[in-house]
Amino acid sequence: MKIPKRLQPLVDDGLIDDVIRRLKSGKEADVFIVRCGNDIRCAKVYKEADKRNFKQAVHYQEGRKVRNSRDARAMSKGSRFGRQQQEEAWQNTEVDALHLLAKAGVRVPQPDICLDGVLLMELITDEEGLVAPRLSDITLEPAQALADHALMMNYAVRMLCAGLVHGDLSEFNVLMDKNGPVIIDLPQVVDAAANNHAKSMFERDINNMTHYYGQFAPQLLGSKYAKEIWALYQEGKLTPESTLTGHYQESSKSADVGSVLDEIQAASDAYQRQQMARNEE
Repeated sequence: MKIPKRLQPLVDDGLIDDVIRRLKSGKEADVFIVRCGNDIRCAKVYKEADKRNFKQAVHYQEGRKVRNSRDARAMSKGSRFGRQQQEEAWQNTEVDALHLLAKAGVRVPQPDICLDGVLLMELITDEEGLVAPRLSDITLEPAQALADHALMMNYAVRMLCAGLVHGDLSEFNVLMDKNGPVIIDLPQVVDAAANNHAKSMFERDINNMTHYYGQFAPQLLGSKYAKEIWALYQEGKLTPESTLTGHYQESSKSADVGSVLDEIQAASDAYQRQQMARNEE
């Protein structure tokens, strides 16, 4: 096929020997199957910010670390350099997440190199060497659905223990090879501790997966894995080996609003006394 403009520099540098075909076009990137020497890989070409169709991207970027204060200032001002740095940060986030999650025991594609907005990485294939299907295209037996759901819950736990939340996890972002599910598409991954939307994103991820597997194993549909896992995380009790039950008891204890208001009033009174004392000096 004709070499896409964004891939031409990698072809010129000898990093890609041949572009075989387009694999898919997504909301944040186009993906191509390429040949690198004797290996067949995929090349993820990130779309520019004004061409991405990723809703509320700013929510995903909240809490992300910036390399230095100069970059942070440029990003906040929205300068040309700042926008460029923001784009690089968006792309590098996925590379960093892939390396971190692989070390944490989560099955993800092995990244190779990210250059000029193009990520070269492992192509996930099935037993016959063809491109692995998405989970959304797979029909599962109940027992297999239960086993794979348990595995995905463990992956979610391992991600959270590594400090990350996928943020866009569904049956469309999971591939199925001969060894089971592989999680893909991570540029929007969020910092679990620094992002105020992390909890809601995590619950959505878990509920998406549970609902999908629940089509084949209906007993999953009444489970509360999202709340159970997040509660363990907040209590500092979550580990990669945590045993999950899918049960979670909501607290029935009502908040003591009166005590909270009393404390606020007491703090306000103390502040007023301090101000009066200073004015009298």
